[in-house]
Amino acid sequence: MQKAVVFAVSVNDITEMINSIRNTFEHETPTMSHQPSAINHSKLKITVLGTRGFPQVQGGVEAHCENLYPQLVERGCDVVVFTRKPYVNNTDTFYKGVHLIPLFCPKNKFLEAFFHTFIGILAAKKHSPDILHIHAIGPSLMVPLARLLGFKVVMTHHGPDYQRKKWGKLAKIVLKLGEKYGCKWANSIITISDTIADHIKNRYKKNVKVIPNGVILPDILQSNDCLMKYGLTKGNYILAVGRFVPEKGFHDLITAFNQLYSVDFTSLEYKEPLQTNHWKLVIVGEADHEDVYSTNLKVQAKKNSDIILTGFLTGKPLQELYSNAGIFVLPSYYEGLPIVLLEALSYGLSCIASNIPANKNVKLSDDRFFEVGNITSLAKKIQAFMEKPITDKDKREQRNMIVANYDWGNIAEETLEVYKKVINRDNDKKKINDEITQKHRSIQSQVNHLSLYLFAFPLAGSDL
Repeated sequence: MQKAVVFAVSVNDITEMINSIRNTFEHETPTMSHQPSAINHSKLKITVLGTRGFPQVQGGVEAHCENLYPQLVERGCDVVVFTRKPYVNNTDTFYKGVHLIPLFCPKNKFLEAFFHTFIGILAAKKHSPDILHIHAIGPSLMVPLARLLGFKVVMTHHGPDYQRKKWGKLAKIVLKLGEKYGCKWANSIITISDTIADHIKNRYKKNVKVIPNGVILPDILQSNDCLMKYGLTKGNYILAVGRFVPEKGFHDLITAFNQLYSVDFTSLEYKEPLQTNHWKLVIVGEADHEDVYSTNLKVQAKKNSDIILTGFLTGKPLQELYSNAGIFVLPSYYEGLPIVLLEALSYGLSCIASNIPANKNVKLSDDRFFEVGNITSLAKKIQAFMEKPITDKDKREQRNMIVANYDWGNIAEETLEVYKKVINRDNDKKKINDEITQKHRSIQSQVNHLSLYLFAFPLAGSDL
């Protein structure tokens, strides 16, 4: 009976996929009167794949796209983003000038990216974009198909996802193929960090453009509605933000936080609990796909009443938590370029992070890193910065660093330059090919005339 249910669901998914493909070609683009502003057909047309969607959808790629594409619209681009129906509103909409079109995909962590990207590439044919921008290496498995259909493709590599602990052997093989095909076939490659760029240069001998994630410098909120809701005190809680997946390392953070209460922590010199002023731990986020890990994480957290899981938050509640935290911790085993760490720095928070290469790309002093996976090191680091609050001077320097290095306006300008180079390079190639063709035709014409002359000359001589 169970097998029959699984089969029925699979059939329904396939049926919906077929209907979705049909609808993408039958769907009419909104008329001018339905759009927030008239489209200038001289605008650069960009179609985007590889994100679940936005706004208010959890994920690094999602945050990246939510901030980048409105900036490109402001710079005169016509941007269409194909979103995934399970995560967004099921109707066409606009967000800050970006046209969001939901397409079917099964909500399945193994299949949804590939299904959605395949359908999206077929749907993109109707929009005839100047650039098809594909994000992440999973969706990039479809880059050869996009090139075969005549698209100019820009790929953004957000990190080697096959390093994530959640993937099995087969999934990792497929992701590596996605990276390989994307790097081999894309017209241009963007990476979000130098570490990823070096990886691509060494493995695939490809030139890349490094354009980091960005942050909008926030206002520091004085309101405390969210703090009151969760029983928090300003400056007296640790904040962590992210999805409930193993590579985020939240299990290590919870264990380290619990050790701060331990009377026998690491050695006999600790006779009393390390934590004396009753801090709390707040973890913001949830699982995209509930599994054994996320379930166990919630069970682990419930054992300590000072550990608070808020679920996914955005907007003012999240801003309040950032504005009032005492310490921000990122215990990740894997990152591309961590937007949540950049956001924490933009609020002037005292930050601690694991010493993985992606985190060390962010400008933090060496004493703010701990050995990834080393719970004792993490607990000691937290204790040290509980006793050493960040100074106002350091807060200002952090915020200035964010403005200088991670401004979305500058990131949009650099991305637009990549688009233009791809188009110009293709146009130059076309121009050269046209010139070669024209010269070939000219030479062929001259050869034909010469052949006619050589053929006619003897005939004319015989008449003399």
